[in-house]
Amino acid sequence: MTFTESAQERDEATTPELDTSPDSQPTAQASVVASVPRIVLVGPPGAGKSTIGRRIASALNLPIVDSDLLIEQSEGKACGEIFSEVGEERFREIEAGCVARALATGGVVSLGGGAILTASTRQLLQRHTVVWIDVSAEEGIRRTANETSRPVLNADDPAQHYRDLLATREPFYREVADYHVRTDQRPPQRVVAEILGIIESSEE
Repeated sequence: MTFTESAQERDEATTPELDTSPDSQPTAQASVVASVPRIVLVGPPGAGKSTIGRRIASALNLPIVDSDLLIEQSEGKACGEIFSEVGEERFREIEAGCVARALATGGVVSLGGGAILTASTRQLLQRHTVVWIDVSAEEGIRRTANETSRPVLNADDPAQHYRDLLATREPFYREVADYHVRTDQRPPQRVVAEILGIIESSEE
């Protein structure tokens, strides 16, 4: 199995529907208990956050809370469509609100690749155990080569654009991360086992 995944696969995650209206307070619904996440996953597109997050959540019998899916629930359309319609600045504002709500829930939280670009999100992440799911530029380019649902990856030279994206974001991933895990040439189960070990050690 590889880490390559489609928007449809992300839609199949078990993110519960939260109240994402502007006036709402962070609340718990379904099996999510208002608390703090056991772990928060960050990383670039193609790193495997959604795949890894689902497997960790399954292993711990916890819900997976995906900030991208919360955005889609809030706005009623796909993240790529929202990004294209309102532009990156407004998209990041919407995203920051959904990230704040995600971080007020229990479970396993997976954040969109660009969430760490927002200063308020980086500040919130200081309170949580954060794992940076990383991938080399070459592998990330391969995994996202056929991705059409993420406008942030659209460019005349996708490979160079991906490298530039990593160069811009890596300092922020380093800033927020407590742990750094690479997924290159590693099956998901090995990555999951490593992160489960991180969770166990961080809670001792």
